[in-house]
Amino acid sequence: MKNKNLIVFDMDGVLIDVSRSYRETVRQTARLFFKLAPSSEKLPEPLFPLTDLAAVKQSGGLNNDWDLSCLVIRLLFNVIGKPPVYEHKDPWERYRETIRRCNVAALAEFLKSAPAPLSVLLGKAGKTQNAFIDGLYSGDVGSGNIIKQIFQEVYLGKDLFEATYGLTPQFYLDQGFNHREQLLIDKPILAELAANHIVAIATGRPRAEAHYPLDHFGIREYFTSVLALEDCLEEEARLLKTESKKVSLSKPDPFMLDAIAEEQKDLFAESYYIGDMPDDMIAAKKSAAGYKAVGMILSAPDKESLAKELQRAGADTIIENFEQLKNLVKNR
Repeated sequence: MKNKNLIVFDMDGVLIDVSRSYRETVRQTARLFFKLAPSSEKLPEPLFPLTDLAAVKQSGGLNNDWDLSCLVIRLLFNVIGKPPVYEHKDPWERYRETIRRCNVAALAEFLKSAPAPLSVLLGKAGKTQNAFIDGLYSGDVGSGNIIKQIFQEVYLGKDLFEATYGLTPQFYLDQGFNHREQLLIDKPILAELAANHIVAIATGRPRAEAHYPLDHFGIREYFTSVLALEDCLEEEARLLKTESKKVSLSKPDPFMLDAIAEEQKDLFAESYYIGDMPDDMIAAKKSAAGYKAVGMILSAPDKESLAKELQRAGADTIIENFEQLKNLVKNR
């Protein structure tokens, strides 16, 4: 009889506290995006509450915090109205000249007056597209994706950004916000889980950004496999080439969970996916491997609200700490 279980963790908000790194990077990305606009000095600090940002992220349908940053900027841009877009084939010229025409005084007043401005805007406009903003979120860093570039500059910091992309930062020259991350799980608990079970990670982070905290906190040895963004992109490319299928395999698609379960097939009794977002729960429930969907609310700014969202998305159980996880996955 198999006495080990398969435990797969999401990374952000579950193993790693990203409230001061990724979440704050989203907020700073939005601020820097509007830096060239008239009246930008009137924008409040902080720009909006992180609890408000968490509510927007919990709305689902966002593959990563780049998508979240684009959505936030799009929502804020709606307050400005419809300034004339400077038409230019160079996205940098188009961005700079258009933003210089966008007076953000009204946006500043709105952000100061609304306790949850992003939620208000999302409720009014939803996730509607904006040709100008979406045009600045196309391609990759160095090829016109200005929103992603701002995010990566802030998150990685000057030196690591230059080493990663071979480019000079345009917006941010200080230490990266990745240095602000904290480990949420005590290493003795993780060591105990790894000794008694098969432990893995399925994250939407880029591979290098997933490996960084594993090495930084000295916990890489505990995980049998780590699947990240590139694993999804590589399989998407393969399917497009061999079967002419254009698909997205990022969560809530269960691709990563199924791949990990296939690697470990016949070695475990039950499987669990520990996540902190509704899309994590949906991925677990859609998986062919029969994962139990476990919602973790340890680092949530509003635990009650998140718990309801996770349950609505299909969570089998909600936990607030890793001691509860230990009890949940006891050896069979």
